[in-house]
Formats: sequence, C-alpha cells, structure tokens
Amino acid sequence: MTRDFTEAAVIKRARAGESEALKLLYERHSSRVYTVVRRLAGDDDLAADLAQDAWVNAFRKIRDFRGDASFGTWVHRIAVNTALTRLRQAARRRDLQEGYDGGSTLGNADAWPASRATDRVTVQRALDVLPEGYRAVLWLHDVEGYTHEEISDRLGIAVGTSKSQLSKARARMRALVEAARVEVLDHGTP
Repeated sequence: MTRDFTEAAVIKRARAGESEALKLLYERHSSRVYTVVRRLAGDDDLAADLAQDAWVNAFRKIRDFRGDASFGTWVHRIAVNTALTRLRQAARRRDLQEGYDGGSTLGNADAWPASRATDRVTVQRALDVLPEGYRAVLWLHDVEGYTHEEISDRLGIAVGTSKSQLSKARARMRALVEAARVEVLDHGTP
C-alpha cells in the first residue's frame, strides 16, 4: 500500500494525530517559519525558540485548520502571531523591570534602505539593531504586506503609531546601511 503524500492527504493524516504526517508538514514548512520569526526576532537563538513555539501552537491547532488558505499561509500566520505575542510580552517584562511607567512598548529609533541591491549582510545587521517595535512594523508592512490597520491589531498599537514607526524604521535603516557603506569604503569591512 502506497501513501498519498499530497499536502491535503498529509494534513488529513496530521489532523488525525499521525506523527509521520506532522513531521512531513514540519519538514516542508520549517524554513519559512524560521525565516519569518528570525526577521521579527533579530536573533538566531530567540528565533529558534519562537519557531519551536510556533510549531507547538500549529500542531495544537491543526484540527482547526479549515483549508481556507494553504497550510503554508496558515502556519506562517501562526508563526507571526506567536513571535509578536512573545516579543510583546518580553518587552513588557523589560519595561516593568526598568521601572517603565506606561505608554508604548515599541522601540524608539529611526529607517529602511533606499536601494534593494544593498548587500544582504548589511541589511540583516541593520535589521538586527533596530528596536523590536520598529523591526516588527517594518517587516510586517514592507515584507509581509500587512496594512497599518492589520499591524495595529496585531501589535496592539494605534494606526498612526504604526505609520510613524514605519517611517522612523525606514529612516533608521537608511542611516544604518549608509553608515555600513561608509565603513566599507573607509576600512574595507562592514
């Protein structure tokens, strides 16, 4: 007897709790999940933790998967939501530990490169040093294609804050990328 390994068949088996099917789904979609949480986290170790949490959440909710979207889209959304929730919780804990007295838990900086041909390493390093809030808004809007209204709902911020954060994030990215270019010209290393 041969197994049907189409996405629909694998999902059906996974919904029934078959571990082999869950493993296949993980293998097919794990790199995309890791990539999106890595962009939001800005750190490899944290991204690995967030990706694991996302998969735990996805497998817990697998019976709720209706197939309105592709499984990849569904698990991607779970990964984004998981990462944003956990990052927001971490920011709140940090704020409490630092005696923060209220307001937004989003970062405070300024960014995004003007040229899409910019070296990937330079862009990744610039993304990594952006404050969490800036990085999240920038990634969700410019890369994932979320609207400011969707970002507002996901991050629990005002639409105007999302727009302001995006503008500042793009300006900061431009400054960071330009500084890296100057560093390369002056010293030969980013």
